[in-house]
Amino acid sequence: MEIPRYPQTRGIALEDKPLLDRLFAELQPRISELTFANLYLFRKAHEYRLTHLGDAVVALGRGYDGSAYFLPPFGGDIAAATRELLDLGLTLYGADDLFLARHLDGGDGVEAIADRNNFDYLHLKDEMAQLNGKQYHKKKNRVNYFLNRHRHRVEFLDDGHLPGALALLEEWGRVRTEIVPRGAAQGGSVQGEVEGAAEALRLYRELGLSGVVVLVDDVVRGFALGERLNRETAVCHFEKGDLFMEGLYQLLDREFSRLLFTDCTYLNREQDLGEESLRQAKLSYHPVELVVKYRVKRQGL
Repeated sequence: MEIPRYPQTRGIALEDKPLLDRLFAELQPRISELTFANLYLFRKAHEYRLTHLGDAVVALGRGYDGSAYFLPPFGGDIAAATRELLDLGLTLYGADDLFLARHLDGGDGVEAIADRNNFDYLHLKDEMAQLNGKQYHKKKNRVNYFLNRHRHRVEFLDDGHLPGALALLEEWGRVRTEIVPRGAAQGGSVQGEVEGAAEALRLYRELGLSGVVVLVDDVVRGFALGERLNRETAVCHFEKGDLFMEGLYQLLDREFSRLLFTDCTYLNREQDLGEESLRQAKLSYHPVELVVKYRVKRQGL
């Protein structure tokens, strides 16, 4: 299916996966948004649309607050496509430091504002898998608490797990929706997260996702799903569990890192969206880097 020329756009389809996979493999992105699965699964939540600008493929989208943006172009003359869209008054979301250095001259009359709520958390996979040392003592204690109290199994996700995982996700969404204040921007993100995770489970084979599942007394109590982001980094897109089962999330973190993408050095655990409890939870795993993402716009526009 052909991608139209800007300003014409169209939605993202499963048939776009081979093309976007090839472009991302050449691009070797560091930000978690730039995978086909992420774009496809959040195509409704962020109203993602594809367009061609010159020889570059670009995705246009909207934040949970309704603000319009475009993502870093996927290939071709990235700098030219970026400049043209900025000149038209559009905002670029998701530029990292490397993108700014390569494609935007500091004298281009652009304003780049770091978006802390969307920084990606980058971790060493071995640290996440081993939980060694004093800094991970509390994490290991919580894992042991869970192991000592529950008859459990950890398995690679397969089709047989889907009904249980979808039921767990529905309950997770219900509880999280009650926790998030009504009208908060994060409220929209909970619904988008549930819809995206449900589709990820149903289409995990087609999307190239891998996952682990924790079963307690043969019932799915947690799952984590992810994929390769670049040659040395995996990304965990979804991590959902029984919110009242202490130590479960720490076990999920450990097993995802231990069992999947074993040739990768790093694990990208995405952003915290400004949710303070999630921020503290992610920081407690001592990231080796916060991958800075900027919102960029032309000055005076």
